[in-house]
Amino acid sequence: MAFALSTMQVTSVAFANHQAVPSRYSGEGEDISPALAWQGAPEGTKGFAVICHDPDAPLVKEGSYGFIHWVLYNLPGDIQELTENTAVGTSGVNDRGNSSYCGPMPPEGHGKHLYYFWVLALDHQTSLPAGLTQAELLNEIEPHLLGMNRLVGTYQRG
Repeated sequence: MAFALSTMQVTSVAFANHQAVPSRYSGEGEDISPALAWQGAPEGTKGFAVICHDPDAPLVKEGSYGFIHWVLYNLPGDIQELTENTAVGTSGVNDRGNSSYCGPMPPEGHGKHLYYFWVLALDHQTSLPAGLTQAELLNEIEPHLLGMNRLVGTYQRG
């Protein structure tokens, strides 16, 4: 299946769509993941994955652009939310080289960046090994993708 938006809705109690991500969730703050929730997952969903991507970061790496802040997978299909600083799921590697959430922190003087918190619905429960990059995760799950959508936050360095 192609990567296309579905009718699934992604929200957060921490920030509204296209609004500022609070500094608590940034590299300037506590650097913890915000709570996320979703509803309307496609019928047959048995697992989820989450990716946070900053397409405004001035980086090109291995054929992709921007900066990957979070790769999380092996999420069960019966959940509809992640709590703040979640311990659920398996962490992949972000572009800082860590297996954890890495909050927004654009380069100084770079202005406001957009942060896409993607939720991907899958037709099976994954049991992938820890430490996958975004590219490795997408290669594994693309054939099983039922739908996806995102919540977009903004952040400008203080």
